[in-house]
Amino acid sequence: MRSTRIAISAALLGALAVPVLSATAASAAPVATAATALPTSSCSSLPPLPYEVHTKAVTIRSKATTKSTVVGVLYRSHKFTVHNKSGNWLYITDRATGVKGWVSGTYVYRDVRMCLS
Repeated sequence: MRSTRIAISAALLGALAVPVLSATAASAAPVATAATALPTSSCSSLPPLPYEVHTKAVTIRSKATTKSTVVGVLYRSHKFTVHNKSGNWLYITDRATGVKGWVSGTYVYRDVRMCLS
């Protein structure tokens, strides 16, 4: 009974896949994408991307060490300003709460652009 179900399921999946596989690439109309569009400005002239929190929350500390006192929490949705960088630590101001302190650069970092010119 079980092998019959598997054989029928495989036959149905094969029947559904045949029309998709038999379509030719020539019948598809070319679509303009962002990758094929010409850039309007040089990548190097664009401003750097903003810093973002890449976890749910990060502790804000009084000093740039994991053993220092916790002074607040920086959540993913909060906007913040980076004032200074020391090694892998960033001195920030959380604009939602006004708390200033150090956060680890492991969880807070800036995305990068790739210029292909």
